[in-house]
Amino acid sequence: MTIEENRMENEAAIRELIDRFAKAFLAKDVNGVMSVFAQEIVSFDILPPLQAVGAETFVKHWQEFFESYQTPIHVEFPDVSITASDDVAFSYCLHRVSGTLKNGQQTDWWLRWTACYRKINGKWLIVHEQVSVPVDLASGKAMMDLKP
Repeated sequence: MTIEENRMENEAAIRELIDRFAKAFLAKDVNGVMSVFAQEIVSFDILPPLQAVGAETFVKHWQEFFESYQTPIHVEFPDVSITASDDVAFSYCLHRVSGTLKNGQQTDWWLRWTACYRKINGKWLIVHEQVSVPVDLASGKAMMDLKP
């Protein structure tokens, strides 16, 4: 296999992982979501805490997030950029999450998402992710209403 063929194969595998992640997210399937993350995941998300380290901590994050929403939650990852080598890779994109919280509040957020991957025992897994939004420095408030 050429270097280019290997790169394309790795990128395709990561796109498939992101598709599985999105399907599990839509279904509010915590186990499906967690299946794309390594046990040693480190996440810097928009939700507290400042960082979630390890799958045991991170699974609680997903349970709380899904429990805060009425069904369904819409998620999309358009225009994902992926760079992959043999055993490490990263991706980034703007991604959209929308739905209705249990308190009735409608959400429609565009978030910045970066993920870092490692191939572990032949399988790509996310070892680090960062989800963020810009902050208005004058007010100190997150800017959740920005659209691409």
